[in-house]
Amino acid sequence: MTSKQRAYLKSLAMKMDALFFLGKASLTPEITNSVEEALAARELIKVGVQKNCADDPRELAEILAERTHSEVVQVIGKKIVLYREGKDDKKKITLPKAKNK
Repeated sequence: MTSKQRAYLKSLAMKMDALFFLGKASLTPEITNSVEEALAARELIKVGVQKNCADDPRELAEILAERTHSEVVQVIGKKIVLYREGKDDKKKITLPKAKNK
């Protein structure tokens, strides 16, 4: 993902509310499955990490991205933004084209 594409996704995510919140139980299989389904439906989601979660948000973002085959767009404070490109027929977000050198 290019920096221009990442910046575009960040701008879209600014207007979004968090769909999921990770709390004391941290990452459970149920949360991972829910995030997987949300990425399939929306492509771009925001996840909040609550104060009672002892895990580092950056580590949680990497684990979630690995488990859901998505990319971490950004982690700011206790907010995680994930992106996974949808299938051709379900594509909702069109990223700016990467320049060829």
